[in-house]
Amino acid sequence: MIEHPDTASQQERRLGVRFWRSLRSLFDYRSYLHLLRLIHFYGYSHVQPRAKMTIGSGTGMAPNVSLLCGNLIMVGRNSNIGERCYLWAGPSKGRIIIGDHTSLAPEVFITTSNYQFKAGVPFRQQPKSEKDVVIGNDVWLGARVVVTAGVTIGDGCIVGAASVVTRDLPPNAIAVGVPARVIATRKP
Repeated sequence: MIEHPDTASQQERRLGVRFWRSLRSLFDYRSYLHLLRLIHFYGYSHVQPRAKMTIGSGTGMAPNVSLLCGNLIMVGRNSNIGERCYLWAGPSKGRIIIGDHTSLAPEVFITTSNYQFKAGVPFRQQPKSEKDVVIGNDVWLGARVVVTAGVTIGDGCIVGAASVVTRDLPPNAIAVGVPARVIATRKP
């Protein structure tokens, strides 16, 4: 294959343009301001609440888990909280209690509060309803499971990916769907 004489120079020009754009982005002060915002976000959504949590020995938690009201979150021993999970307790009394040997796959969302929806009042101005969420021992919540306020998930349960748990699940249940329903039971 014969290369045209300007092809090489055109490639060099394109590389030069990319180099200067990259260099310019290093000196853009807005990048550093955004970095400060990210550090601030990480501080209030992970570092500060995690310091207030009760965490059992041997429990691991991804560094990008979003936590709210850490003083109301308790996680047992040898559990694992996966990447980009959301554990949103509170804001005043709704607790999240997670047992021993429990695993949350990536992007699990657990909340203990709901807005009320009375007509004529914007929902964000209405009081929240808070109820504890209790997740037993030896439970596995698949990727992107949502657990709503007031739910108890019994020991030994498995909840399939992308399920929404709106009601209590009995021990050893295997549940899937929206809303999650029991489809099988784990046998000893």
